[in-house]
Formats: sequence, structure tokens, C-alpha cells
Amino acid sequence: MEGKIALITGGSLGIGRAIAQRFAWEGAKVAISGRGSAALEEAASFIREQGGEVLILESDVQDQVQVHRMVDDVLHKWGSIDVLVHNAGINNPTPFLDISEAEWDRHININLKGAFLVSQRVCREMVKRKQQGAVILMSSVNGLAAEADLAHYNTSKGGMNLLAMSMALELAPLGIRVNALCPGFIETRLTKPVIDNKQAINDYLKSIPMGRVGQPEEIADAAVFLASEQSRYITGHCLVVDGGQIIKLS
Repeated sequence: MEGKIALITGGSLGIGRAIAQRFAWEGAKVAISGRGSAALEEAASFIREQGGEVLILESDVQDQVQVHRMVDDVLHKWGSIDVLVHNAGINNPTPFLDISEAEWDRHININLKGAFLVSQRVCREMVKRKQQGAVILMSSVNGLAAEADLAHYNTSKGGMNLLAMSMALELAPLGIRVNALCPGFIETRLTKPVIDNKQAINDYLKSIPMGRVGQPEEIADAAVFLASEQSRYITGHCLVVDGGQIIKLS
């Protein structure tokens, strides 16, 4: 990825941070966005210490004005965007009968509307510059098979998979590849409560044939593949990285 320019939303923590670090290590210039300045600064400092070039951007992906400002800042700094990883997202488990309208809207707006807003703006810029590009939407195995207490999250990720396929269909003739990356159970701040609960994690690991929790770096490996020339004939695909969990979920 030497010389590539990548924008990673939700790039300050967890999977997003691991992807940003790996992209920078592979030679890309990385712009990371998020809503917490402290976490952004910490992530950026680590990348710079490793010799990488990074731009930090505070932005809320469900707000079109902020999305446009974020993309403009990257273009002003580096002139183009070759790779987009839309990783920003939330997951607040709640039984279906207890999900409020506000919480439903929050999941759809951040997870799905955010993916639409960011992807559309970035892809418009790619087309305007007549450049080839790669878009990765960070979905989930929950976009392919449902889990209880996650109706709002499942729905947002299922929609994201179809968004990736729809984008791929229309943008392939323009030289833009679009894929969804579908992690399983990965060790992040969102999964920490389950991991820290010995009984809960032991029960959950029974659903994963490989018998362990995935690491953010393992998702970063897959993201590099989808962003690079190694996947140049792949578009509209939902790549599952889950230790085999989808076998049991489906």
C-alpha cells in the first residue's frame, strides 16, 4: 500500500485503530476519524512513533455536514483518497421488545446511514478524479445471521452488506471496488464485558469452532487484502473473518 491515501472512520480504537496502524506500516498515509480527541491523539501518536504519516479528524458520520468537512480536510491535506474503510459503528445489546425508537434510529444512523454518507462522498471524489479506488464497509457476521438482543444492530449490518453489493454493482465500471468485511467475535471495548465475564465467555466460545476470541490485528490483515492489488478481481463480496462462527450461527 506504499503511497496510498486511506481514510478510516472509527479509526482511533479497536479494529479501526489496528487497521490504521497496519495500513501505515504497509506504507499508506492514513486519516483517522472519530468523536473522541484523546483517543485520536493517542492512536496518531503511536502511528507517528512507528514512522507513519497520519491525519486526525473529529467527525460524526451521521452528520452530512461533518462528513463533507472530514473528506474536504483529507483532500486539502493529500489531494485524493485511494482507500476508504468505514469502520465507525455502535452496538448496544437490547431485547427487541425493549428497543426504543431513539436507540433504533441511533444504530441505523451511525452504522448504516453513516456508511452511505461517507461512501457516497468519497466515491464521488474518486470518480471526479478518474481514479481507481477501494471501499471497505465494516459489517459483521450479524449482517449474515441474527443473534438475539441485537435486532437494531443485525438490521444495520445486513443493510450494510446490501449497500456494499449495490455500490459494487454500480461502481465497478468506474474502477471502484466495494466489499464488506464481516468480523465475528473480536476483542474490543464493545466485547470486553462479555470477555471479562468468565461464564459468559466460556459459553460464547462454544459457538466458535476455533475456540478463541479474534484479535483486531486479524481483521486488519483482511482489510489490507481487500484494500490492495491482491484483491483486484474481488468486488461486492462479504468477507467473513470469524473463526468459523458463521457455520453455527447460520
